[in-house]
Amino acid sequence: MSTPWAHSGGHLLAEHLNQVAALAADFSQPFDATEPTLRWAYLAGLWHDLGKYRPGFQRYVRLADGENAHIEGKVGGREKTHSAAGALWALQQLGTTHGAQGKLAAHVLAYLIAGHHVGLDDWHQGLQLRLRHPDSAQELKETLAANPPAEVLSPGSFTPDLRVIPGGAEGFALWVRMLFSCLVDADFLDTEAHFDAGKPAHRTGFATLGQMRAAFDAHMAALPAANTLVNRLRADVLRQCRAQAALPKGFFSLTVPTGGGKTLSSLAFALEHAQAHGQRRIIYAIPYISIIEQTADVFRNVFHGLGDEVLVEHHSQFDAAEKDETARSRLACENWDAPLVVTTNVQLFESLFAAKTSRCRKLHNLVGSVIVLDEAQQLPPDFLQPILDVLRLLVAHYGVTVVLCTATQPALASTTYFDAHKNLRGLENVREIIDHPDALFDALQRVQVELPADWTTPTPWADLAAQLGAEDCVLAIVNTRKAARELQRLMPEGTLHLSALMCGAHRKDVIAEIKQRLQAKREGRDLRPLRVVSTQLVEAGVDIDFPVVYRALAGLDSIVQAAGRCNREGRLPGMGRVVVFVPPEKPPLGHLRKGADACIATLQGQAHNPLARGLFTHYFTEFYHSVDLDKHGIVGLLKVEPRTLAVQFRTAAQAFRLIDDQDSVPVVVRYAPQRNTIDKLLNILAAEGPQRWLTRKLQRYTVSIPKWKADKMLQQGDLLLPVPGLYVLADADNLYSSILGLAGDADLYQPGGFVL
Repeated sequence: MSTPWAHSGGHLLAEHLNQVAALAADFSQPFDATEPTLRWAYLAGLWHDLGKYRPGFQRYVRLADGENAHIEGKVGGREKTHSAAGALWALQQLGTTHGAQGKLAAHVLAYLIAGHHVGLDDWHQGLQLRLRHPDSAQELKETLAANPPAEVLSPGSFTPDLRVIPGGAEGFALWVRMLFSCLVDADFLDTEAHFDAGKPAHRTGFATLGQMRAAFDAHMAALPAANTLVNRLRADVLRQCRAQAALPKGFFSLTVPTGGGKTLSSLAFALEHAQAHGQRRIIYAIPYISIIEQTADVFRNVFHGLGDEVLVEHHSQFDAAEKDETARSRLACENWDAPLVVTTNVQLFESLFAAKTSRCRKLHNLVGSVIVLDEAQQLPPDFLQPILDVLRLLVAHYGVTVVLCTATQPALASTTYFDAHKNLRGLENVREIIDHPDALFDALQRVQVELPADWTTPTPWADLAAQLGAEDCVLAIVNTRKAARELQRLMPEGTLHLSALMCGAHRKDVIAEIKQRLQAKREGRDLRPLRVVSTQLVEAGVDIDFPVVYRALAGLDSIVQAAGRCNREGRLPGMGRVVVFVPPEKPPLGHLRKGADACIATLQGQAHNPLARGLFTHYFTEFYHSVDLDKHGIVGLLKVEPRTLAVQFRTAAQAFRLIDDQDSVPVVVRYAPQRNTIDKLLNILAAEGPQRWLTRKLQRYTVSIPKWKADKMLQQGDLLLPVPGLYVLADADNLYSSILGLAGDADLYQPGGFVL
């Protein structure tokens, strides 16, 4: 047989194995300082496609439809599988050269190699059974019979030493996922280079952190310096962030009231800190998709002189199901190869606990980064314990700095309750960036909060609409999309609406209109009433300033965030007015209901300022006590069994889903004002298939809905499916409202606080 191929089109197998080995070793260098050929990731890369030497695979990869031959499960036939051979070879070789301890250590390589297509598996009832199956033994036998080059089969002088695991037994699962990330990204990149050889890059590269820091300084220096109290306080917050950035890496908190300029100040800290300590990138993680869009726009404005591709904005998954994957869809998944990434909590934390290749691909790029957790109070309570555990490992062993950025700092220190099952293994040595946060909160007090006289008596929607209709300029925030649509229906004509059933570009336009009209009203140029009904997506990161805000009963943190949209700039002669009301429907069961209950327990009978910073600890302690902080048993699933190195990777990944609706999918809508742009992008998608730059561009025009709903709309002809994992709205005129967004059930998806 002629020289073996790794992929169709003549990609030589030996060349691919060596390239992936070298690239994976390079990716792992920040947490594995040994010589390149002695690194775990190097050997995993060298042996990951060993089974492709099989004659059956070589026959198939040369066929006309052989582009997808390398995706296991995509094409039938036992002779075409290839990922078990390298795993078995690792067990055999390291067992022979290093005895029982070598064979045990080879389980690490087995996880990586056997999973590089189908994802990391559980050891018991998963990978162990697969490797014992006669088909796997036959795969290795046929591979060796094909006489792979001796330099490919040899482990060289690699010595497996499990004492080097960052974090020991507690850190084993994360270490394996980091190595897996190095292997998968190296494999994808070398494959991409083969399939796209000779094609011009769609972007020439991102700016460096040094260039971004200089651009940030120039932007801030050019801002008009209005001499107001709020601006003076913001300038002082910025100054302190810059001054504290030289402190050693670790955990930081940035506790700044809403409207205190924490978005730009936290970015300043991250840029300065990264430069001071040689860190590689900044990950800015946010709970809501709407805040991502706003924050990314703020950052693009700061760095506009550095070009269009200054950051990666990543929220929608765009991941095909494993059975639907193609060579192109695999290469289009995101690897966060930029110095500044703006993403969601969902993407960040589900990736940190993922087993699937496309989700794990980015993990090694977290090493040596600054992670800013904006609105840190929104860390998902049911997963809080495993999240805090993984953050500690990242800080202690992977050169990461974490900044907890919020006006309402959650109680994340270790906490002991009477019921030990509810104890929190928290974060220690968290350094506050601001010298005197209490004084800052007092100075930035700009609103008066009106609490319900009776926490048990709801206000009917019609009564609330009448109260809002009597206001000239008012924002009303409710808990669900269903409530927003119901209230919108009762409001006077011309009332604006915001929800996540509107695509990002649509929300951006509405928010821009709101800002423009607010400015015009302040200057006396617009006498029309301005009334807005919104879901909670407007509560953070959206810089709007109303004199009056109504907020449906929710968690104390939500009420504080709503207050941040009222008299934000301190322009009113007196205090702004924030009205908390009890809505006709209780908050949905789950975190929203428990947050509301903890809020009542904290504020009932409160005679002083309900937004006082000292109340936050009481509220969060009460709230966290009401939930199971490891509801799905993630910590136990990822605990390593010393005798076998068994971990339940796949089961843990399936359990670690931050959204109750497990299968949200992105739907591209043809938002009318930008329909030409959207159609051009979709035409490229149809012609060339999914690519990372293209999916990044399309994100602004997507709405996330449950997969069951998308499949139903697909059957009805309301959606198209041009590529696996990506739906497109078929009828823009009837299915997408210029006011409410995507049509359909008013309650397509009930957010529990976290949105893709």
